[in-house]
Amino acid sequence: MISQVTGGAGAARAARGSPIVNGVEHDPAEAGVARTYVVGDVHGHRDELVEALHATGLVDRAGGWTGGTDHLWFLGDFVDRGPDGIGVIDLVMRLGREAAEAGGQVEALLGNHEVLLLGMHRFGGTEVPSDFGPRSFARSWEMNGGLLSDQEGLTDEHVDWLTTRPVVALVGDDLLMHSDTTEYFYWGDDVDSVNDGVREVLHSDDIVEWWELWRRMTTRYAFRGPDGERAVDECLAAFGGTMVIHGHSVIADQVGLPPALIEGPYHYAGGKALGVDAGLFVGGPCLVVPLPWQPPTPEDTSWADEDDEDEDPSPEDTDTPGEPDTPDDTTKPD
Repeated sequence: MISQVTGGAGAARAARGSPIVNGVEHDPAEAGVARTYVVGDVHGHRDELVEALHATGLVDRAGGWTGGTDHLWFLGDFVDRGPDGIGVIDLVMRLGREAAEAGGQVEALLGNHEVLLLGMHRFGGTEVPSDFGPRSFARSWEMNGGLLSDQEGLTDEHVDWLTTRPVVALVGDDLLMHSDTTEYFYWGDDVDSVNDGVREVLHSDDIVEWWELWRRMTTRYAFRGPDGERAVDECLAAFGGTMVIHGHSVIADQVGLPPALIEGPYHYAGGKALGVDAGLFVGGPCLVVPLPWQPPTPEDTSWADEDDEDEDPSPEDTDTPGEPDTPDDTTKPD
């Protein structure tokens, strides 16, 4: 279900001073209640991120933490396709320090584009052994919106921080992951083993395993279609939780609408999956989604669409590691 707030009671409440955040009323002044929020793919759009966080009461206009004891999770993909990926990383790192001082928490998952950023930084144009033709991180980086400014701005401090981020996390009953894929099982069958396995790769010089990390985290749409709910159930049974919260796959692509029309997360797979990537880099909003997710009331919902499971990926919009012979590696942008 995609939710939009276009007027009526929702707009009236917002006018009284309690903004509607993705279909849910939010009162930043409410004391004593620590909230949890999640943000999807930012892709270098730092200014839009600050604006969205400010509207939610988590930062001031300059991007300083004002969320108190609230918790904020980012689902990865800070870089590529937008003007200031390194600026986004710097902001998230700083907010983590400021939130901790206030008794709050800001954490981040690693996205596939961080793997690409780091792989390009580490291996450049070195060819990856393959039976599918020439492959390299440099080639995939160029194909998938890599920006020279991000590479030039990447420091050892950034690398150290990124290579210690988890790729999956259990927050209450919500299972957070960047990609809507079951490929995380390649590294383990519980949260700790998956994160440990990925960190081992990131601290190695094994270009083949680095490429596998990039390739597998680039796959998507495992939770769609007739087998989608079963795939979600497999993840929840192994990793915990009652709902998967993910980014990576643009909501508008999944429901066949322009990104500018998306105003809330995508609730699907029998109510067990929530997509929060509204396609900021293609003109969609920067969603700041409260957890646990509560669908908006009918009065705040202008329309809902659940008949979109069979939408085909757009062949001209690809996010691929550069293995056209492997269908699972040719996917839509994230």
